[in-house]
Amino acid sequence: MKKSIGAHSVVYPAPVFVVGTYDIEGKPNVMTAAWGGICCSAPPCVAVSLREATYTYRNILERKAFTISTPSEKYVKEADYFGIASGKYVDKFAVTGLTPAKSEVVDAPYVDEFPFVLECQLLRSVEIGGHTQFIGEIKDVKVDEDLIKDDKPLIEKIMPLIFSIDNFSYYGVGKYVAKAFSIGKEIEKKNSELNYTSDR
Repeated sequence: MKKSIGAHSVVYPAPVFVVGTYDIEGKPNVMTAAWGGICCSAPPCVAVSLREATYTYRNILERKAFTISTPSEKYVKEADYFGIASGKYVDKFAVTGLTPAKSEVVDAPYVDEFPFVLECQLLRSVEIGGHTQFIGEIKDVKVDEDLIKDDKPLIEKIMPLIFSIDNFSYYGVGKYVAKAFSIGKEIEKKNSELNYTSDR
């Protein structure tokens, strides 16, 4: 039997998005956010929700662009720091020693050491309540060359972090379970056979 725990902002898993922007003076900044995900296929879009109090919030509105860098497990300390410190007061790249790379297609930086990057043009913003959702059209995806096979990124080599809100902890990706859009066909096939038999 299930137990109600009330209405909460919780989903499993949540991503660890490192959102890159330039401020009004052109200084690169990054912040870590977990409220986000893919929101459209055509055009390809990703959404991230931020509080107005964040430094990144204003940067996105001013520059109309942002990037999302996905940290691998080995950068968990830096990713966490990016969500703790404010770019209004510190240069997070200088503090961590990581490298801001200038996007070739949008007016925003990304973390060069992180293996997977989305470069996004702001499509629209939606005020929801405590957060504003920024929807970015993905203009390009960049992946470290050694983490690609047949022009597709390999999740087991990228080793992205995921976030759990229940205990404020980071996790790695678990084991392979099954092939999507394939394993369910076993049920489809069995159901078709049963219907065929019942029609006889």
